Amino acid sequence: MTISYAGFARPWAAWLAHQLERRGQVTTMLRWDPQPDAALVDELSGLLSAEGRLLMVLDDWYFRLGTRSQEEWTAALREVVPPHADRFAAVSVATQPLPTTAAVLRPVDLRAVDADEAGRRVLDRLGIAPSGRAVDEEASSAPRFPDDPPEVWNIPRRNNRFTGRDGVLEEMYGKLARSAGRSPLVETRLALYGISGVGKSQIAAEYAHRFGNDYDVVWWISATNRGAAREQLAELASRLGLPVGQGIGDRIRAVHEALRAGRPYRRWLLIFDSADDMEQIEELVPGGPGHVLITTLSRDWSGSGGAQEIEVPSFTRFESVGYARRRAPRLTPRDADDLSAAVQDLPLLLAQTAAWLDANPLSPREYIELIRRGEPSLVGIRISTDYPMAFQTSWAITLNTLRERSPAAVELLKLFAFFAPDAIPVSLLIKARRTDLPGYLADLAAEPISWNTALRRLTESTAVRLTEGQASRPGVVTVQMHRLYHRFLRSDLVEEERDALSAAACRVLVSADPQNPGDTLTWERYADLIEHLEPAGALETSEPSVQGLVVNCVEYLRVRGEYDMGLRLCERFMAHWRSRPAPMQRTMLVLTHQHANMLRRLGRYREAEAVGGAIVDELTAERADDDADLLRAKDGLAGTLMALGSYDRACALFAEVWQSYAVLLGARAPRAVSSRSNYGVALGLLGRYQESLATHHEVLEIRERELQATDPLTLNAATSHAHALRLVGRYQEAASRQEVTARLHEQVMGLHHPQTLRAEHGLALCLRRLHGGGRADALLADVAGRCRLVHGARHPETLMVEADRVVSLREGADLEPALEAAETVATSYRDLLGEDHPYTVGTLGNLGLVLGETGDHRAGLQMTERALSGMERAMGPAHPWALGCALNAGGAFRLTGEAESAAALGEDTLRRAREALGETHPLTLAAKVALADDLRALRDTPRAAKLEEEVLRQLAETLGGAHPQTLSARRRRRPTWDFEPQPF
Repeated sequence: MTISYAGFARPWAAWLAHQLERRGQVTTMLRWDPQPDAALVDELSGLLSAEGRLLMVLDDWYFRLGTRSQEEWTAALREVVPPHADRFAAVSVATQPLPTTAAVLRPVDLRAVDADEAGRRVLDRLGIAPSGRAVDEEASSAPRFPDDPPEVWNIPRRNNRFTGRDGVLEEMYGKLARSAGRSPLVETRLALYGISGVGKSQIAAEYAHRFGNDYDVVWWISATNRGAAREQLAELASRLGLPVGQGIGDRIRAVHEALRAGRPYRRWLLIFDSADDMEQIEELVPGGPGHVLITTLSRDWSGSGGAQEIEVPSFTRFESVGYARRRAPRLTPRDADDLSAAVQDLPLLLAQTAAWLDANPLSPREYIELIRRGEPSLVGIRISTDYPMAFQTSWAITLNTLRERSPAAVELLKLFAFFAPDAIPVSLLIKARRTDLPGYLADLAAEPISWNTALRRLTESTAVRLTEGQASRPGVVTVQMHRLYHRFLRSDLVEEERDALSAAACRVLVSADPQNPGDTLTWERYADLIEHLEPAGALETSEPSVQGLVVNCVEYLRVRGEYDMGLRLCERFMAHWRSRPAPMQRTMLVLTHQHANMLRRLGRYREAEAVGGAIVDELTAERADDDADLLRAKDGLAGTLMALGSYDRACALFAEVWQSYAVLLGARAPRAVSSRSNYGVALGLLGRYQESLATHHEVLEIRERELQATDPLTLNAATSHAHALRLVGRYQEAASRQEVTARLHEQVMGLHHPQTLRAEHGLALCLRRLHGGGRADALLADVAGRCRLVHGARHPETLMVEADRVVSLREGADLEPALEAAETVATSYRDLLGEDHPYTVGTLGNLGLVLGETGDHRAGLQMTERALSGMERAMGPAHPWALGCALNAGGAFRLTGEAESAAALGEDTLRRAREALGETHPLTLAAKVALADDLRALRDTPRAAKLEEEVLRQLAETLGGAHPQTLSARRRRRPTWDFEPQPF
């Protein structure tokens, strides 16, 4: 059986073929594509050369291909069908009434019925006895019933004027279908490459509509702007039902993982439209069993091996003539051919010129002659020579006609050119204050009928397209303008007009600023505003309100976790203003602070230090010591220094800042309390644990008095306090407090919020110190998985958790993965922070412990000695981290049989631990247990016994007789110390 269909109805043809083949029928799909210069009778009779019966799938397009009249169809059907009535059958999937001439085919209607009923009707029309199920519900590769859309769908509305391109579409389908048939499945990316205006985006959208039923997920991403592309990809997380938080980064990682794993859907298609800058978009493109389509002006995608390339040519002349005659029915075949030649078959120009001819009475011959002569000045338009002559002239005529018929529409079009072309925010213009818009446009926006008339004029001229926006916000109307028009409109304006329209666009954006980037309810709005900043000229204006908008957008990117985008926005603004007068203006200071902040959060610590240090030096020379801008700069620099391991300098700066704030604003002022909290963190990193605990206790008391118990700042203070309790050895209290805090974090912020992850990480460490492994190890593994999802595998927060997981794996005797994880963490810290950073050194010590457990005692000794010397250089010999490294080095000496070296080091370690931490700190007690072990090895039994008796009593008094550290000492197991990177 041969199934004849127009290209638009391919999903129906594929579904019908599958249903018939399940009943033992052999089917062939044949696309109906009549030649315009052939007699329709001959074309229709040609179908009879196919084998078996003919099932015609009649849709809105079947009778319109080839621009045939109803009379031609009536004559052809009456001549061809009756003599072969037993071979012809038809189904109707049309949304509009079929021509009366179709009655001879006796089509059955498949619209507005479910799959079962549609299948029954088809079988009944063909006289095939039903058997089995009408729909194969079990075959995952079976075509979906066309009226049942994919589970997840976000594609622009279908272009009902789409013409031709069947060769390109079939080539695309052939490549992707072949890849989907391979075993195992491979990642497949196709790049549609071609010049601007050739129709790449339209082809990609038509592919999605025509072949979308082969997929469970079909998702469109406008990739002109990296930030907007990230937002749109992140939106897919909620549509897939993925359990993620608000951060864009973790949502994108969750989407990538879900698509890679094929869960919950294996059949997916993502389309990245206008991905011309591969460096900005490549990391967003997922891998996995699905398919990716990319439209681009660049050959970078294929040149780098990132995608197979299909070059999109202009229309064939046959396609051009067919499109032009459908768009402007008054054109004769010769007129359509001449027009196609004049615009060189470029689809964008053909759409524009045919639309103009359809709406205007000028004879086609005169219009085509104007385009051929290439004289736009004839219609009073000043055109840049940077554009093709056919574009210049046809666009000049279009603008001139618009100016005559709807001057308001032309002015609106000019303002559109000062917003991002892919999503011009019509709703913001309508809601703008009257004073935001030029007077004539303010009047237009106030009259809905006039406004909609102007928009309709623009859409009729093909200057713009209306769209319904994103899938999550149906009905939010935006306007799209082709980038070729967008660039041309801007270049055609005189400077005075350009400045006025830029100012108006900026005022519209300022009015739309929610003024609260920290509120998650405003994030969607800020995401929409950011892509318009540059085309509106917001980065170049000195207007304070506009600069305030830029500052708020940068802050939104910071709190949202979009550090890379925030850094780019800071750098673009500062590059423009750095050379201007008054570089120390308020906006510049705030964005310089944010610039350093973004660099630090991206792990570019040395650059952050350079930026922060420079601004501190400049402000110190010009401002008083208690100047607010200087204090902000010092606070930011201290954070960078803390990340770099310069804890003394960081601690001194934090102390200076919080004390200054306390004098200026009061000890309980938010800035003073935040700086004091930072000071407490720095004290802990310096090993001054009791001082750190006292500071965090005071901060927590203030937070609890001033804020609610569930406020994020209060919860963060509680986590820091519990952390400090654990560092001084008060394990029971730390665990008890952190249980409550972690539970509140989960209730208030959700499982995937970074602060929740840090709270649960802290709880896991408290539980390990209190009870050993078990629940602690399970929680740590869970937190590690969520950190990888939220932050990425190499983020400092993730590395911090992974470093602690090494301990769980080693203590659980899972040595092979422990060794691999330890090496990965140490290498990652080295790459991120440098060879000499305490975190790099400390994780090398953890690696040494794993090596010793595997039996490679000599390598373990070398690594622990290296960690000891490195930590003493970085932190000094009395720092707890150095003491812990010394404890491990002593154990490594014992494993290599060097008992005297172990004892000598043990004596020195215990002495330093007593001085630094006190007699009963857990690390001091561990040093006593280790030294007792060394003394026994040297047969100094009396002294060993005395020391052992002392330490067992102290362990029972401080930690309890049933504590794991106490039990381990009684069993004479030599203790080790694990380096735990601290949050900063």
